[in-house]
Amino acid sequence: MSADQPTVLVVEDELAQREVLAYNLEADGFRVVRAENGEDAMLLVAEETPDIIVLDWMMPNLSGIEVCRRLKSRPETRSIPIIMLSARSEEVDKVRGLETGADDYVVKPYSVVELMARVRSQLRRVRPSTVGMRLEFDDIVLDAETHRVMRANAPIKLGPTEFRLLSTFMEKPGRVWSREQLLDRVWGRDIYVDTRTVDVHIGRLRKALTKQGGEDPVRTVRGAGYALG
Repeated sequence: MSADQPTVLVVEDELAQREVLAYNLEADGFRVVRAENGEDAMLLVAEETPDIIVLDWMMPNLSGIEVCRRLKSRPETRSIPIIMLSARSEEVDKVRGLETGADDYVVKPYSVVELMARVRSQLRRVRPSTVGMRLEFDDIVLDAETHRVMRANAPIKLGPTEFRLLSTFMEKPGRVWSREQLLDRVWGRDIYVDTRTVDVHIGRLRKALTKQGGEDPVRTVRGAGYALG
């Protein structure tokens, strides 16, 4: 898995539909995690921390609407975008889905092309650097498409790991990231890296950002991790 690949959790109890979704998402550059019911979905959200969830409404035992309600009621998961899939096309059902916390609502049968566009739209909100967007924080500008960083209009040279670290920080300024979360986001889940490696690369990032005399924008939060600003 590439560390830059956004993760999509597909929750669908019908195998054929689940695999069609997974195939198209993977072809579009996403890492896909699959769940066939609501109970598995809740466990996988805790384990995988997906960037986006594509969630079927009608499932046995724990329904999609209940999964959505639970995730949106928890501070640690409420910011994960949820695209609700449902055969219910009545306006009252759409309203119910959205009021429960779903970020988008797609009626079955749906166009896979349209669904991919909706996934990318949500991704632009939560992982803007992965779709080539320009990020700004104070006097720092990161252009994800050209892979360039400027501070106070002067170019900053960063290695690939430091660039991914800065991208992660700039997507959510002020958020505190633990070392383990940064390892997952920047290095990827399939690669073993000691948590102390994070400190080394944070040090390199700080050195590059302050080389021309600016203040250090990376904040150390004792016992918790790091944040930008």
